Amino acid sequence: MSELVVAHDLFKQSAGETKNKKNSDRQLIEKILEIYSQKYVAESLRNVGDNDWSRETLNRWINDKCEAKLLTAGEVYLLKKMLPQPPANHPNYEFRFIDLFAGIGGIRKGFEAIGGQCVFTSEWNKEAVRTYKANWYNDEKSHKFNSDIREITLSNRDDISESEAYEFINEKIPDHDVLLAGFPCQPFSLAGVSKKNSLGRAHGFECDAQGTLFFDVARIIKSKKPSLFVLENVKNLKSHDKGKTFRVIMDTLDELGYEVADSAISGSSDPKIIDGKNFLPQHRERIVLVGFRRDLKIDKGFTLRNISDFFPPKRPSFKELLDHDNDVDSKYILSPRLWDYLYKYAKKHAAKGNGFGFGLVNPNNVDTVTRTLSARYYKDGSEILIDRGWDHELGEIDFYNAENMQNRPRRLTPHECARLMGFETPDGKPFNIPVSDMQSYKQFGNSVVVPVFEAVAKLLEPYIQKAVSIKKRNTIQK
Repeated sequence: MSELVVAHDLFKQSAGETKNKKNSDRQLIEKILEIYSQKYVAESLRNVGDNDWSRETLNRWINDKCEAKLLTAGEVYLLKKMLPQPPANHPNYEFRFIDLFAGIGGIRKGFEAIGGQCVFTSEWNKEAVRTYKANWYNDEKSHKFNSDIREITLSNRDDISESEAYEFINEKIPDHDVLLAGFPCQPFSLAGVSKKNSLGRAHGFECDAQGTLFFDVARIIKSKKPSLFVLENVKNLKSHDKGKTFRVIMDTLDELGYEVADSAISGSSDPKIIDGKNFLPQHRERIVLVGFRRDLKIDKGFTLRNISDFFPPKRPSFKELLDHDNDVDSKYILSPRLWDYLYKYAKKHAAKGNGFGFGLVNPNNVDTVTRTLSARYYKDGSEILIDRGWDHELGEIDFYNAENMQNRPRRLTPHECARLMGFETPDGKPFNIPVSDMQSYKQFGNSVVVPVFEAVAKLLEPYIQKAVSIKKRNTIQK
């Protein structure tokens, strides 16, 4: 073989390797940019590489307006470290689950911790998706990500028959053992029935629950028949729309062939209502519906009353969840004007005998429990304000006293919210927050108290194992 031919072959090989390197670099960058801003990524790359990265150069590359740069080994390493790493047991999982209306993954964490693999996630909010992808490993080979669940259930299509919808769901959603869903609460109404209903083709929950997002959950349950499900909602779901909403939900789950744990219990002793204050110093009540496929007969002995077995021996104090004041940016301290407004607003309503007002929390009280963190926390932080030594007596005499004004309360930082919700611990791995403060407050305010669902997962672990064992046995027999 002549030297010319050898040189030509080496050139082709090198060109192929360069092309592959460019493609893999591009894929890595695109995955990172699903989470982080171009500015942040460019700054990060500039700190480790020899390339003079900027938001503009990165933008031109992604939009094919310039020749792609080859990433250095250091740059590749950095970018890969910015992505979630697989759990320790990967790829050996005990069971499969899906995460619907996932938010930022508060329910997922507990089920992943007991050996589960998430194979499907649905979340419509783009900012929440960024936070989710920043913190949870999703195997490209076995995991699917979806935004609008109605595009999977086809509930927004009047021209699709029920059988077509179920066939589509079965195709698009992977098989799984456990279904998780923190579905939004909506009124159930027959006023807006579809053409299918008017033609008399819909029946049961297909009629009663139509037009709600619970309807989409029900369709998935009917199609995929998971062994178990865990549904989460606000406590007021039970009284929503004068009880009609909850009644339709429970009737639907029964119609689908599931036993719901503690379904016959109501009132103040209802174990389905779980308060986050048993795990973290925040009053946050949620209703939890755990369902078992009736034909599997695996639900015997299960009750959410036993969740108390997993209460922490010592609940963390509020102060333990806080940053040191010296480490907190001054932007989190209320402005004099906002503090004045909240102070007077509370006094006005107190005079009328109303309970409206701010929630000032003394961090030195080890027994303190905060109000519920809400999605509107970013507006004024009023439900959870940290007392920094404000002198109330002096405030009544001279509100704008200069020395006292230095002790104005502050709101929680996003990472303090993450700890109050259980996404991180003061001594543990920080929860990645790739979004703005406003978005992060919304996300934590809409989420669940993570340790609650870690406890639910631990409580369910032996029942999931039973379900998986039955599934394996049935597969072998076939």
